[in-house]
Amino acid sequence: MRAVLEERQKAAAVLVEELGAELERVQLALADAEDVLRRRVIGLEQYLEAPAEADAPAVVAGGVSPARPVGPRRAVPHRQNAAGVEGLSVDYQALMAAAVEVGGDGLGARRAAVVLGWDSASASRVEGARARLKRLVERGWLVEVKPGRFTLPAPERVPGAGAERPDGGS
Repeated sequence: MRAVLEERQKAAAVLVEELGAELERVQLALADAEDVLRRRVIGLEQYLEAPAEADAPAVVAGGVSPARPVGPRRAVPHRQNAAGVEGLSVDYQALMAAAVEVGGDGLGARRAAVVLGWDSASASRVEGARARLKRLVERGWLVEVKPGRFTLPAPERVPGAGAERPDGGS
């Protein structure tokens, strides 16, 4: 009978040891999950506060800064409302110059990512470049002649994009 009781005691000790190790592993996983949650809450708060700070008037020495223009701010203005390519941001100007360079073959998203200085092996970067090209299409700066190939609108050229107009002007 003593041997049976000692065997049960050893089995209970092994079980306690295994459960203690499991408890330690679960506590570490819980601490990691809480850390991730804490970072995500902070990130969400920062994301939600950024537009509120951008909309709030800036306070300067003499009082409140002048009012911002009313209406949506466009990163890429509509082509008919723009003076030329110079009105675009540097990245969009680089994309327009690349579209002029490739000519009728069309600019692809992977090449656009390279033009922007991004890693063309990264799918997210290529999709980001494609989104910028699509935005240029929406605003009339480029046309998508076939899926994934972006060119300048034909027959005209965009003023200031580096191409000469057929009438000899610049």
